[in-house]
Amino acid sequence: MIRNIVFDMGQVLNRFDPEMFLDRAGIFGEDRDLLRREVFQSLEWSRLDRGSLTDDEAIALMCARLPQRLHAQAAQFVTAWDRPIVPMEGMAALVRELKAKGYGIYLLSNASRRQHSYWPRIPGSECFDGTLISADVGLVKPQPEIYRRLCETFSLIPGECVFIDDATSNAEGAFFSGLQAIVFHGNVEELRAKLRELDVAI
Repeated sequence: MIRNIVFDMGQVLNRFDPEMFLDRAGIFGEDRDLLRREVFQSLEWSRLDRGSLTDDEAIALMCARLPQRLHAQAAQFVTAWDRPIVPMEGMAALVRELKAKGYGIYLLSNASRRQHSYWPRIPGSECFDGTLISADVGLVKPQPEIYRRLCETFSLIPGECVFIDDATSNAEGAFFSGLQAIVFHGNVEELRAKLRELDVAI
């Protein structure tokens, strides 16, 4: 029986889309390709999620590969991509409904230490019973250890949890750690149907 719903954050609760960020900044052409590759697709971005670099360290390493004209924009993407937060349509309502029905609501996200500063601005965040952020524990999805850490931290029984993530690899990691798992494709009504298939009262 499912008692707990565990959510990913980016592209599940809120939009995390580098193309949207680049559009919002009005960056196109060669500069767009450079920033996409050297910021969002960089080793440093992954290391921020693991907590093995500070923002300043990551920015310095990224900027060493970028022309001077892009340094400020690279720093902006690292430190302020969340301004403004763009919620995923319908997800806050789903979270609040699940909470009202008595389910435990948890977050498991690959994110940098900055997550704590913007988390309260994500609609529905007030409903969460606990959050586990990769940078805080030095583990990232889909490492099996991070799913075990989640369950140990909040005294959850894996078989009583369903995990929702937009990345198939992360959902698979949860599945092989004993949790039920759903891949989220951006459609909340599809997600509701999949939760009902697991006998979640929604």
